[in-house]
Amino acid sequence: MSDLHAQLTKQKRNDFLFVNMTKFFAFLVLISLGGIMISLVIGAWPSIKEFGFGFYTSSNWSTVNDEYGALAPIYGTIVTSIIAILIAVPISFGIAIFLTELCPAVLRRPLGMAIELLAGIPSIIYGMWGFFVLAPLFAKYVQPFLIEHLGPIPMIGSLFGGPPLGIGVFTASLILAIMIIPFIAATMRDVFAVVPELLKESAYGAGATTWEVMYKIILPYTKAGVVGGIILGLGRALGETMAVTFLVGNTYNINSNLFGSGVTITSAIANEFAEASSAMHVSTLLHLGLILFVITFFVLSISKIMLSRIDKKAGN
Repeated sequence: MSDLHAQLTKQKRNDFLFVNMTKFFAFLVLISLGGIMISLVIGAWPSIKEFGFGFYTSSNWSTVNDEYGALAPIYGTIVTSIIAILIAVPISFGIAIFLTELCPAVLRRPLGMAIELLAGIPSIIYGMWGFFVLAPLFAKYVQPFLIEHLGPIPMIGSLFGGPPLGIGVFTASLILAIMIIPFIAATMRDVFAVVPELLKESAYGAGATTWEVMYKIILPYTKAGVVGGIILGLGRALGETMAVTFLVGNTYNINSNLFGSGVTITSAIANEFAEASSAMHVSTLLHLGLILFVITFFVLSISKIMLSRIDKKAGN
């Protein structure tokens, strides 16, 4: 009896320690997040106080006169991330469907490992490859072709103008897409793989095609995981630094030309933080970091709202 009592006491103690440790780690994440937010606000406060709301609507950037505006970096960050997602999601979806539904069994594991290995390549390697290999190919072959054939078209022609320099917003977006494809594809593949075989076999038995099984069975069953994978890729695209710095051009421009140079929040910080010569310059760069933090927070919040609405519709 005493042994049983001692064992129960030990189990209660272990349960108490386990529950409180998990609580501690959960609160540690929140504390770390709050600490980062507070540090950014404190560091950015001189810039916030100096420029006010005009900081977000101005594209002026002069380190000599200590005059700064965040509109160009915000614009570049949003545009490159959106283009990257538009390119990466269809490709990732195709990869995931092929690996789970169409790929021969002997190739499924090697191809899956290859996709995962791509996710482990450092971003600076992607940037160097893009700068020394992809950008010259774009400047010589792709951009002249697109400028010649799409440039004269009304409405969309302005997107494909200017000199074919190779680097620019579109090239940076393409590299971002290549970088986030492994994350999105691997996530989609994993969630597609958990769909019960009984559901798919029943659909095939009822005469459904592979497309119908994917659209009507797999996607509804895995919608939360699919959205989560897309948001994971978007988060990587928003926060990517070195690859974008190599390829975006790093000029504070705002224009509709996708082949023109631009700047993102991360590339601006990477280029100028080490050489910031004034307290206002440093504060402004921290202000940009705060803006990126807020943008990422809103993206995650919107994804949560989307998922909750999807779940409500599914429940109805």
